[in-house]
Order: sequence, then C-alpha cells, then structure tokens
Amino acid sequence: MSDQRDTFDEVAAEYDAVRPLYPIELFDDLAVVAGGPGQPVLEVGCGSGQATAGLLGCGWTVVAVDPGAELIALAKARLTSVEFHVGRFETFAPQPASFRLVASAQAWHWIDPSISFPKAAAALQPGGWLAIFGHVPLSPPPEILQLLEPIYAAIAPELWRPPPQAWYLPEGPVRSLIDASGLFGPVTCKAYAWSEPVSAAGFVRQLRTRSDYNVISRGRRDRLLAEVETVLAPLGALSLRNETHLYLAQLKS
Repeated sequence: MSDQRDTFDEVAAEYDAVRPLYPIELFDDLAVVAGGPGQPVLEVGCGSGQATAGLLGCGWTVVAVDPGAELIALAKARLTSVEFHVGRFETFAPQPASFRLVASAQAWHWIDPSISFPKAAAALQPGGWLAIFGHVPLSPPPEILQLLEPIYAAIAPELWRPPPQAWYLPEGPVRSLIDASGLFGPVTCKAYAWSEPVSAAGFVRQLRTRSDYNVISRGRRDRLLAEVETVLAPLGALSLRNETHLYLAQLKS
C-alpha cells in the first residue's frame, strides 16, 4: 500500500492540474464546528493543496503534512501562509492538544487506523473535531460503460472495478473505523453532489493521477488510456458525476 500511495508524487504536476477542488459548502459545514478565523487546523495528506485552499479560505491557521515533496512544493508556491511538512503522518509529531480541527481529504485510507486515530486525538484540543472527506466519482452512463468495458477487458481487466475513492462511500468503512477507535463521539455524515464537464483528454488526465493506474506497467497504461481517449473523443464534453462525502466526529472528553 505504501508503494501505491507514493505514486502521487511521481505525477505531481498532472495531479495539481486536474484534481478537483472541494465544495465550498463542505468548508461552511466545517466552520460550524471548528469556529471562525484564527482556529488552528492540522491537515493530513494535503497533496498539492486542493483542500488546503478551502481551509485557508475559512481564515484558519493551517499546518499541513504530506509525504510528497513535489506535491508540497506545488502547494507552497501558491499557499505561502501554510506551515508545510514533508513526511508521513505516521512519523510526524504534531504539538499535543493544539488543534481545533484535524482534517484529511482523500488521504485517510492510506494510514493504519491503529496510528491515525490515536495521533489525531492526541493532536486535538479538548472538544476538537476530526473531519475525514473524499471525492467519489460515480459510475459513467451505461452508453459510456459499453464503450469502455471491452477496452479494459483486453488490456487491464483488474482496473474494471470501483475506484479506490469508493472507500469514502457511506457503505465503506469510515464510520465504523471512527467508532471502533473509541476516541470520538457520534459520527455525522454529509454528501455533496456535483458534476464537472470534461473532454475525453481531460478524463484521461484524471485517470493518469490515480494510484491504481500508476502501479501497472507504463506501456500497458499508455495503451489503455490512448484507447479510452480515442473511443470517448467523438462524444464531446462528458459530464462526470461525483459525490464528496464528509465524516465529522468530536473528540471525547
């Protein structure tokens, strides 16, 4: 698993260019529990700053950690007020009881829960909050699936499955993991539906940033994505449906 999560830094520029931002409404909901400007926030797995920008938009003081040096460099270039740290959360040493909010966008699933939850709890102030959230791309329309399935069957059948982001769906393990930690109160879940128009080329660029695609051989990946782009290009703009799922829980006293 650790090898797979390292692939994001290898495609940092593409990741930064095509990964979507997070809904404004999500940060509005975080502000309800975390409070107004000046609150200290720890972000776990900031990537190149897709969620970091939203946290800053709330006026919070943000400390962010990510193992990707190239991703951090891209985030630093435009988010100069953030205190960035290159490294894994597993080995990072946050100041104890210092943060009103520990937030993680699209990264919590990479961390062993026996480490992630106790470390987050130790970093939070009394009454602080844990926020875990992630985008989940929904299945394309049947007519697109019919075009794509034979291509995947021939080249990379192991990729014809729900995306890794499905971990963040309500039927996934997030709520039960928070509960099992015994460190947080009841979990609140919220979903934000949205869509984005992309070209076939743009869709393929997004696929190039996925960790499951970047652990297969480059030749097979390039062949697969070239055929995907070719078959989808005549359709023009594609409307891709997504959901962002947020899980919120307060530190037990």
